[in-house]
Amino acid sequence: MTDHDARPPVPAPSIRYGSAPGRWVLLATVLGSGLAGIDATVVNLALPSIGDDLGVGFATLQWTVTAYTLTLAALILLGGSLGDRFGRRRVFVIGVVWFAVASMLCGAAPGAGWLIAARALQGVGAALLTPGSLAIIQSGFAPDDRSRAIGAWSGFGGVATALGPFLGGWLILVASWRWVFLVNVPLAVVVVLVALRHIPETKDPDAAHSIDVRGAALALVGLGGITYAIIAAPVLGPTSAPVLASAVVGVLALVGFVVAEAREAHPMMPLSMFASRQFSAANAVTFLVYAAIAGVFFLLAVQLQVVAGYTPLGAGMSLLPITVIMLLLSARAGQLAQRIGPRLPMTLGPLVCAVGVLLMRTIEPGAHYVTDVLPAVTVFGLGLALLVAPLTATVLAAADVNRAGVASGVNNAVARAAGLLAVAALPALAGISGQDYSDAVAFSAGFRTAMLMATGLLLSASVVALIAIRNNRTAEEAGTVPLRSCPVEAPPPARSPG
Repeated sequence: MTDHDARPPVPAPSIRYGSAPGRWVLLATVLGSGLAGIDATVVNLALPSIGDDLGVGFATLQWTVTAYTLTLAALILLGGSLGDRFGRRRVFVIGVVWFAVASMLCGAAPGAGWLIAARALQGVGAALLTPGSLAIIQSGFAPDDRSRAIGAWSGFGGVATALGPFLGGWLILVASWRWVFLVNVPLAVVVVLVALRHIPETKDPDAAHSIDVRGAALALVGLGGITYAIIAAPVLGPTSAPVLASAVVGVLALVGFVVAEAREAHPMMPLSMFASRQFSAANAVTFLVYAAIAGVFFLLAVQLQVVAGYTPLGAGMSLLPITVIMLLLSARAGQLAQRIGPRLPMTLGPLVCAVGVLLMRTIEPGAHYVTDVLPAVTVFGLGLALLVAPLTATVLAAADVNRAGVASGVNNAVARAAGLLAVAALPALAGISGQDYSDAVAFSAGFRTAMLMATGLLLSASVVALIAIRNNRTAEEAGTVPLRSCPVEAPPPARSPG
């Protein structure tokens, strides 16, 4: 008898949608994933306040965002593997506790170095809890209730994303930027208590016993080295020894990552998946689109406050139409792509987004919301609604149904890596540095340049989609996860059922 034959049978998923256990599971998973998702967007609103309070330059504000994204992007695939191997609830709870402790460290940061280190630790916690959120639903709910549970998870997650800027902006306005982080702690306590009491533990009996730690380490060093080189270049000079050394180490580490993944028996990023032209093309579109999205949201939150004179709460409320439009229209865009194929929505979506980004260049001192801000964010939101659901569905449909979870995880990592590099590179290329975030004239000039660059990324994504995306089956036809709504920050980290 083999070890596999000796394993006890895995209980069939039995949680019913609408039941008390089902509601508790949804509460824990929505709040848990919301911690990481909301934090990533709300922190952008706090950047001017952080800079004024700590007396730091723009490069430090970049690191406040990129330190979190760096560890999250590099480790999110590892987090999913750990959950499958050691227990999804266990790793999810560890991630939530880790995230809460790191949030307290962020809120208590006496200086910039402490804050950046704590943000990196936050990213590790997010990498552990984010994949586990949806994996718990897929492995726990009965198969015929799973779609409704995932739809509820997506919908409530969208509502949490919409409410996040309100709460964050209000906390910054009436208290301090530190409460943007500290508010995570009581929410995390609720998540842990509910999870330990109401979420059943599940594992993947076929999960590999070896964990691709080498791949994760190389990805972390590679992305970190390149990010440091990009952010430090305007300050130290592009030919300075630290910048050149960091760039070389980063490139070599990423090359080593590719070599290691090709040789690894159980890689966290199976390179064989990129043999599919559709999968590679969809991830190329993902990289370009999410680089533009991250750059736009990072800089727009500062532009609205420093240049247009909005309060943190006003800036957060100004972006609300994007979330509302995506909540209302993402599912319809997914249905459209199912009928006509993904090529047209994935081609037109970035073009519409590009128009919205160009309109953002008119946001100047004294900008009126109705005439200057609302048209830009509305058009941008319409483009995202047209694009994101078909894009995510195309990634899932390009992979075998049994590898849908891996495909989604890879796509999620690609999106976050794109955001990481964009937040580092766009301001540097646009000439934003030093104390520019407190100078309306200097920052506005850099913002307009950066929006042109983001437009270029979106136009490139449209061209790639037009040339390389085929009208294959969508994710629902392929039997994978149905998409009810999609977050802006990154695609949903789906895991394959079972």
